[in-house]
Amino acid sequence: MARVLIIEDEERISSFIAKGLKADGYTTTTVADGIAGLDYSLSGDFDLVILDINLPGLNGYEVLEQMRASGSGLPVIVLTARDSVTDTVTALEGGADDYMPKPFRFAELLARVRLRLRQTSDQVSAREDLLEVGSVRLDRRTREATSGGRGVELSAREFKLAEIFMLNAGLVLSREQLLSHVWGYDFDPGSNVVDVYVGYLRKKFGPGTIATVRGVGYRFDTGR
Repeated sequence: MARVLIIEDEERISSFIAKGLKADGYTTTTVADGIAGLDYSLSGDFDLVILDINLPGLNGYEVLEQMRASGSGLPVIVLTARDSVTDTVTALEGGADDYMPKPFRFAELLARVRLRLRQTSDQVSAREDLLEVGSVRLDRRTREATSGGRGVELSAREFKLAEIFMLNAGLVLSREQLLSHVWGYDFDPGSNVVDVYVGYLRKKFGPGTIATVRGVGYRFDTGR
């Protein structure tokens, strides 16, 4: 089941899109500002982004720019009231995969979502099942891990934490982000479980693998 992130500040439109996609079997998440949208888009939890341009915090072009600068290859369909050639070119040259001016027909949007997801699926290979950052490798299909060529035993939580880190290698992730993605939003935010599990991974992958960014969170170093 494909997971679609909808970054749209008009509640009426985001609800309309979410309802239609859910009826077609997709899982959806909606956010209403660019800063949160960027955060969610880099989480590794989604298969496609539907992105509005006129957003508070960061506009859609800025969100798209930062996604691509962070190495995200998620397919992005841009929705906007702007329909000039210049805006279309700006969106596509900025890394958007598709572009639809408002107002739009949902059937057309759905067709484009299906197309982009199918193209992404066609490009999936064993290489994408294998995450490799520095000396650490994770096989997402077999759930096996190695560090420096030696096998490493990881619990389910450790594997998920390592996966989130490696999907966002080089980026600083807060404890709250890690807690929500690995343990869920209902977990006690005052818990030190993230710090404990980061310690576990450091022992298994090596002390220089995960850096502490004081007062912010942690970063999985790329080794470059």
